[in-house]
Amino acid sequence: MKVSHYFEFEEHVTGGMAASVDHQRKMFDRAGIEYTTEPTLDADVLHLNLMGPRSVWYARRARKAGIPVVAHTHVTAEDFGDSFRFTNALARPLRPYLRRAYGLADRLVCPSEYNRDVIRGYTDAPTTVISNGVDRGKLDGFESLEGEYRERYDLDPPTVFMVGHVIKRKGLETFVETAHRTPDVDFAWFGHIDRSLKGRETKRLIDEAPSNCTFTGFVDDIRGAYAAGDVFCFPTHEENEGIALLEAMAAGKPLVVRDIETFSWLEDGEECLKVGSEGDEGSAPGGDDDARGDNVEGFVDAVDELRDADRRAELGARAAERCEEFSLDAVADRYRSLYADLV
Repeated sequence: MKVSHYFEFEEHVTGGMAASVDHQRKMFDRAGIEYTTEPTLDADVLHLNLMGPRSVWYARRARKAGIPVVAHTHVTAEDFGDSFRFTNALARPLRPYLRRAYGLADRLVCPSEYNRDVIRGYTDAPTTVISNGVDRGKLDGFESLEGEYRERYDLDPPTVFMVGHVIKRKGLETFVETAHRTPDVDFAWFGHIDRSLKGRETKRLIDEAPSNCTFTGFVDDIRGAYAAGDVFCFPTHEENEGIALLEAMAAGKPLVVRDIETFSWLEDGEECLKVGSEGDEGSAPGGDDDARGDNVEGFVDAVDELRDADRRAELGARAAERCEEFSLDAVADRYRSLYADLV
């Protein structure tokens, strides 16, 4: 069996989507699946990771040639908004485009049950849920970097941290406002900041963050983030799955997450702390109601609970145990089964 595993705009796309594609190819290697990264009809299956115009063109040709088409549903209009400049304006026309593009697939691969529920509003094409997985090897030896990264960014334990692109959708307002209200705790967001792609509000939140809230920008070794961080705070409003969350779990870090459907599989109080939408409706610094409805006090309370080292260790250990089911080895065979079913 040979798979054409194509990722359009691969040289430009970073973040979770790029990590997912990397994970897929590592899983193919584990499962002994032969693949090429070029789009070609000289294959048994055409697997497309980003439904850009070239991918759509190949999907149509593959269907005419009788070659099964698999499309990953990394992108949704819901997930696209509040990301970079102009993405909110593009989200509306994106939906009908994706509806047509995803409708070309013989099978859609959704990274989570939540994502599948969203996709069912786009098309009735058959779906299969396969996690993006977590590459444990990527974190090997992360503990050894703790001292270096704490010193580099002047962080004292317990440090509340986040990993990923600095974008509004991931709960930037909540993260910053929680830091404002917890001045004796260090907060650090490890992730790329491209100011040319940020909207005015996002740049203001970064610039006006309190002194205990550090935005590191790109880090040369992401293991350092998981070494220096003690509490993984993920107040995202919309997420298809969350690879950084899985990595934090693999590193044994306790989680604080927004109580959204994406994370319904996590058990509150046992594998994480969930913060619901009720509660405080305060405003973010500067007078704008950026944090309105985010229950910032709920995040403050969760951080306070995890000041206790024993509680952090307890939640972190349970998160690491639950994360076993998302290892690349555990997920890899699902691709072999998927392709065999289609071929």
